[in-house]
Amino acid sequence: MTGPIINAAGIILGGLWSLAAKRPIAGLYQVAIKIVLGVYAVWFGLKLTWSSINGSIGQVAKEMGIVLVAMTAGKIVGRLMHLQKLSNSIGKHATTVLSAPGANNSFNESFVMATGLFCAGPLAVLASVQEGLTGFSPVFLVKAATDGLATYAFCMTFGWGVMVAAIPVLAFEMALVRGAQWLEPILHRGPWPLIDAVNAVDGLLIFCVAMIILELKKIQVADYYPSLVLAPLLARWLW
Repeated sequence: MTGPIINAAGIILGGLWSLAAKRPIAGLYQVAIKIVLGVYAVWFGLKLTWSSINGSIGQVAKEMGIVLVAMTAGKIVGRLMHLQKLSNSIGKHATTVLSAPGANNSFNESFVMATGLFCAGPLAVLASVQEGLTGFSPVFLVKAATDGLATYAFCMTFGWGVMVAAIPVLAFEMALVRGAQWLEPILHRGPWPLIDAVNAVDGLLIFCVAMIILELKKIQVADYYPSLVLAPLLARWLW
C-alpha cells in the first residue's frame, strides 16, 4: 500500500506548499516538471511491458499478438460501456466547478470536486493494479506529483479543503490495490504467466498516459480498462 500513501502525501504536500508560498508556480518550472514526469512514465511503461514479454521469437510474437488483440477488444468494450465519457464527465465537471469565476469556495464543494478529479485520472487505476500484482509501483510517484501540482493550483483559490481529498483518494486506490492482490495468486498460472499479460497491457497504457502528459497525443485511456481483464483471459484461452 506504499503507492497510495505516497499519492495522498503528494496531495497534502502540494496543498501545504501552496498555502505557504501564496503564489503560482512559474510556467517554465511547470513545463519542466511535466517533461520529467512524462519521460519517466514513458520509460517505466515500456520497461514494464518489455519485462513481461519473454521466450523465443515465436513466443514473443504470440504474446504481443495477445496483448494487441486484448487492447483492441478492450477498447471496443470500453466504448460500449462509455468509460472514457464517464471519466471525462467527472473530470470536466470538477474542473469547471473549481475554476469557474465566482464559484462557491465552500469546503464541501472543493473537497468533493477535487476527489472526483484525482480519482478520475487513469493512473489511479493503472498504478494501483500494478502495485497490487507486483509490489510498489513507481508510477505512483508520477501520480503524486501531478496531483500535488493540481492541489497547489486549486489551493491558491479554494483553500485547504482541497487537501482533504487525499483521504478518499487513498481509500479508493487502496481498494484497487487490495483487489489486485486478491487476484494475484490466480494470475501465476499458464506457460506465459497470466500476470505478465496484465502487466504487458498495463505498461502500454502507462505509456499512453505519458503521451497525454507530454501533450503529444490525446488517447482515451479509460476505454482500454477492460483490456486488463481480457488480456489474461485471452492468454489462458489462446496459449
